[in-house]
Amino acid sequence: MSLRHALLGLLADTPQTGYDLAKRFEQSLSAHAWHASHSHIYPELKRMTADGLVEVVEEGARGSRTYGITGPGRAELRQWMFSPMGETPARNEFVLRLFMLSSLDIEDTRELVSRMAEASGGVAAELTESIEHIDQQAEPGVRPGFARFAAEFGLRWYELQRDWARWVLAELEKYPAGSAPSTNG
Repeated sequence: MSLRHALLGLLADTPQTGYDLAKRFEQSLSAHAWHASHSHIYPELKRMTADGLVEVVEEGARGSRTYGITGPGRAELRQWMFSPMGETPARNEFVLRLFMLSSLDIEDTRELVSRMAEASGGVAAELTESIEHIDQQAEPGVRPGFARFAAEFGLRWYELQRDWARWVLAELEKYPAGSAPSTNG
């Protein structure tokens, strides 16, 4: 995924200023999918405008610009959406830590996995509240926005992490304190 595609996706929803886009990243995308700051967003918007993927649809006070996606921008977004998954290297800190668990002793593994379970459970609870709020605000007969689908995926992802961590903790009960970790991958 590139910043370009994330911005195109957000602009496909509604025209927005760079400030609005940064706020949307901060409020929803940064914690779960992608981080982008003002210093990343504004130069990319400038490049995307030059490439004809977005256009300035309104100019406001103090040089504020509202950007909208163009036809070629929608085509670029669609092409990316249908491109094979995994062409871009994934960055998942949770999974990286799983590969490194064998570097810890059993007590430290239990502590870390307990923290993982607690953290994942906490995010799942927050997402459950967000989903309930989205559902309460939804108008009957109007299709839900992408935020509802993304929140549902996030909920299931964090529930999976929590449940996996609980399983690991149960498995670790089979090993006495002070057991040496396996060196098998």
